[in-house]
Amino acid sequence: MSDPTGHVHSDIRRHGIRVARLVEDVGLSIILLATLVAGGIEIRHMWIEQNVMLTDLLLMFIYVETVTMVKVYWESGKLPVRMPLYIAIVAIARYLIIDVKDMEALRVIAVASSILVIAVAILVVRWGHVKLPYPASRDPERDTD
Repeated sequence: MSDPTGHVHSDIRRHGIRVARLVEDVGLSIILLATLVAGGIEIRHMWIEQNVMLTDLLLMFIYVETVTMVKVYWESGKLPVRMPLYIAIVAIARYLIIDVKDMEALRVIAVASSILVIAVAILVVRWGHVKLPYPASRDPERDTD
């Protein structure tokens, strides 16, 4: 005799996974579209101004990294924790470049220190991935390593 509640539970789980993936895909599509629009606006701004500043390039780099992050997630089903950390470093560096003239020395040191803390976090995460790898997931479709 088979267990009908086990079959129902399996169906609910399978449908729940499908819904979660659909929500992920819609969310990622929105992020991708918004990033492309923002990148287009930035390119238009640089074109109209006929001027490209380092801050513009760093902003474009953030957009490219965001697109790459979406692509990696779609390809592997996983989001490397380091990618948002890299984006954070670039964003903080851009903030420093834009506002350094108006900052007190102590604030510059604090903001620069935050970059150092994130860099250390990246090293710790990387060390953890090498020394303490994740176990395989229950979903073989998501295991691409």
